[in-house]
Formats: sequence, C-alpha cells, structure tokens
Amino acid sequence: MPVIVNGYELNDAEMEQELPNHQDAPDALQSAMTALVLRRVLLDEARQLALKADKDEELIEALLRQEVKVPMPGREECLRQYQTHPARFTVGELAEASHILFQVTNGVDLEALRKHATIVLADLLQNPKLFAECAKANSNCPSSEVGGSLGQIGRGATVPEFEQALFAAEAGSIIPRLIETRFGLHIIQVGRKVDGRLRPFEEVEGKIADAMRMASHDHAVRQYLQLLVGRAKISGIDLPGADSPLVQ
Repeated sequence: MPVIVNGYELNDAEMEQELPNHQDAPDALQSAMTALVLRRVLLDEARQLALKADKDEELIEALLRQEVKVPMPGREECLRQYQTHPARFTVGELAEASHILFQVTNGVDLEALRKHATIVLADLLQNPKLFAECAKANSNCPSSEVGGSLGQIGRGATVPEFEQALFAAEAGSIIPRLIETRFGLHIIQVGRKVDGRLRPFEEVEGKIADAMRMASHDHAVRQYLQLLVGRAKISGIDLPGADSPLVQ
C-alpha cells in the first residue's frame, strides 16, 4: 500500500536514500518511513507559509526557527538544576571497579542466564574474596583475564546504568544486585573511590542554560510535529497518536 501525505505519494527512491540512516532502529523500515512522512509534513507547512529556501533542509530549518521558539532559562532555573544534580557538575571523581559480565547474545536463554548470574552474585556476597576467581570463570569481558578489573573509572567513561550504580555504591563493596546494560548483566565490585570537585555555579551556568534550552526546544519540536501530523491527510502508514512524541 502506498504512503500518501497530503496528496503526495512517497516513492522508493526516497526510501532508499533515507533507510541507511535508520539501520540501528528496531524497525528500520518503519523508522525511515516515519521520518519521510514527518519531513513531507514539515515541507508542506513551510510552503503553505510561503517560506523560501534553496534546499529542503534549509526550508525545514527556516520553518522551525519561525514556528518553534523557546526562551532561554533564567538564572534561578539554572541554579535549581545545578543544586538538584550536583554529580553532573562534579569533576575528578574516580572509582576503582571490577565486574563480571554475563553477556546477552542472540539466542541466549535470558532467564537461565539471569538465574546463573544471581547464584554467582549470592555466592560472592557471602565470599567477596572469590571475586577474581569467579570473574575468570564466568565473565564474558576481556577483563576476566585480570580478575575482572577495569581499573579507575571516571564519570562519562562507561554506560549510564553502570556509572550510576558504581558511583552510588560504597567503596569496598559488591553491589547487591545485578546491573543490566546493553552489554548484558553485570556483577560489580567497587574498590577505592576518589571524591571529585564540584565546579562553581558561575563556571557552568552557561552550559546549564544551553542544555535546558535545547531540551525545551526538542520538546517543543515534538509537540509541533504532533500538531502538523494531526492536521495532515496521511494514509498507508500507522503513526503514533497525537498524544505521542514522534521524534525521540
């Protein structure tokens, strides 16, 4: 069934050009087609408003500049963000970490893997001295050759789930739960920790303001797209409802 947006039928050539940009999506075809629909809706709106540009991308940018405007957050808003999330503005914080990785691969029995990892964790909580030995026997990470040691880790050096668990835990402990990341299931042992330095608010205020404005802008763009999609005549594709974000 062809996909038609406001009387315009999307074609195979457009899909072939767009599809490579969505290879990491769970459903690459659906993701690419959604992007093409949104692009067409934006172009139609820009032309309806008589905006002019040499290229389609420039036309869309001109439309968003005109129709989506968000204010720069004030100092008090930035200060609340700073006070609420001090870890984001702390530098020099380090933690020694070792881990045992139970890798999740295609075809793996996740329930059985989780059960095995849970048994290993329970044993280590009773006998922490066996960590290096268990890492060599169980871990799917190259660090298994050195007892699971990852050395010193700073903020931003690893995936968010691992980092959050590591820096929230006490030094010299084994985190008493499995930590799940895109790599698999982890048992984490925390070594020595070095406290970082909280950067002064004045030093980071501008970056906080920029980040908050960008987040607000992204949210406003999603709302604007929902509005345009709700007004458009679209057939041949199921898109999220008017209350659901179309851009992640």
